[in-house]
Amino acid sequence: MASPALARDMEEKLTIRTLKVPDHPGQEAPSVYVSGQVVTVLHFENEVDPAKTRFLAWEGRFETPLVGGKKVVLEPLRDLDDGEALPLLVTLVDGTTFTFLVKPKSRKDWGWIDYQVNVFKDHDSYNAVLSSLHDSLNRERELREENERFKKEENSVDHAYATLLANGQAKKTPFRRAKFWRSKNEDMDMVVEVFSGPSKAAVVIHLMNAYYNESWKFEGAYLTRDFTSYTARPFALRMDRPVIVPGQSGKIAVVVDKSAFQIEDGQLTDLALQIFRGDGLLQVAVAMDHTLIRQ
Repeated sequence: MASPALARDMEEKLTIRTLKVPDHPGQEAPSVYVSGQVVTVLHFENEVDPAKTRFLAWEGRFETPLVGGKKVVLEPLRDLDDGEALPLLVTLVDGTTFTFLVKPKSRKDWGWIDYQVNVFKDHDSYNAVLSSLHDSLNRERELREENERFKKEENSVDHAYATLLANGQAKKTPFRRAKFWRSKNEDMDMVVEVFSGPSKAAVVIHLMNAYYNESWKFEGAYLTRDFTSYTARPFALRMDRPVIVPGQSGKIAVVVDKSAFQIEDGQLTDLALQIFRGDGLLQVAVAMDHTLIRQ
């Protein structure tokens, strides 16, 4: 199944970050990224003046904003449309004013939602420096964990198989092709191969960018039982290129161990592989039947 029109229904990346507002009044208002039914808190150095804090055009899109103490709390009723940017003017009791643009989730670094934004006007204040330090330590920890994961992946059998499949060397693996089909739309030609293997299954997706105005970018892949993050399962993935320019082809190979198909009672269940493109929309969905696992 292929569809470029389905939005991702996955666990969102919630971020706590430090925002140091520039002193120059001519610079663009900083952005705050929100998502439907997820609370976003803006935390300031001093108390907020509710009478002079205004959120424009929020009716029907947000719950009534909560303003009190040093916080402004926003809760969207639904996801904002792409391109929406709602102005938020916040005034502190000391007269300091801030202007923000409230937008849908950022697409940078796979996108994020602002769970809490710590806003500082005085870049050199103790709290501003401390908050920046915490941000740096969190980024360092995430990079360290990611590096450890990459090291483990490089040494895993499943990732070795995925590398061979992505390089067109299926004959060097224990997999046998069980299913094959083609799909074509106005911007992408696709071939999907599903493989059966001893205690494993695999998928190879061939993509040819037929859209001559824009490159195709890989955003993410997810393997689940019911298309939600609650049933997400581990897998090995390799691709020959994350960006496919117009007229170019690329491959994505996924290997899934038998343990990913197992549920609580040890029985095997069916899974679904989803591949998302750079704008967050679903490019390909592949059904992975548990009978692909050979004993």
